Amino acid sequence: MSKNWVSRYGWFVAGVLLNSFGVALITKAALGTSPISSLPYVLSFRFPVTLGQFTFVMNMFFILGQWLLLRKDFHPIQFLQIAVNVLFSLVIDVSMGLLSWLEPDTLPAQLLALAAGCAVLAFGISIEVAPRVLMVPGEGIVQAITAVSGCRFGSVKVGFDATLVATALVLSLLFFHRLQGLGVGTILSALAVGRIVNLYNRRLPLISRISALVP
Repeated sequence: MSKNWVSRYGWFVAGVLLNSFGVALITKAALGTSPISSLPYVLSFRFPVTLGQFTFVMNMFFILGQWLLLRKDFHPIQFLQIAVNVLFSLVIDVSMGLLSWLEPDTLPAQLLALAAGCAVLAFGISIEVAPRVLMVPGEGIVQAITAVSGCRFGSVKVGFDATLVATALVLSLLFFHRLQGLGVGTILSALAVGRIVNLYNRRLPLISRISALVP
């Protein structure tokens, strides 16, 4: 096992951990969670299951979807996404516990927490993607849809996130007759995270060094 391989997977895991913490921080801003977490977050208000646990179930469906769509083109190593899913979902719940003290009660404080969460999530995504070792389930299913549809990844990603948020919105209105777990933070994070990722990728030498580990 080469040192290069260990380093790449180490950075990937670090990125996943940061992603989990970023999702929790965005959620604790109390302005709505990130688009990818919107559906499990709404469901966590209705059923006695945590955000992390619902995230795990949703991501398992994403992995199954990849396998069904790609079939022979689904490389066996991508089943490691299951382990990634366990780690990601578990750390979301751990992070929510660690941030239990964070209850911003003014709009400026909420926006500050939201901005911090977006920055952390974007940093995690940049670090996770740079070593190019595995897809995470949410990105893997988008890539699979892209492969079979012939559409652009970015277009599929926008449509996929919009579908998750729309489903969460319908369930929120159905269960609570009002918005629950969704808000302006959902929209702002959707608009901001990708742009911050691009900024990190252009400006941070660390991302370039991680990318250089790829053979």
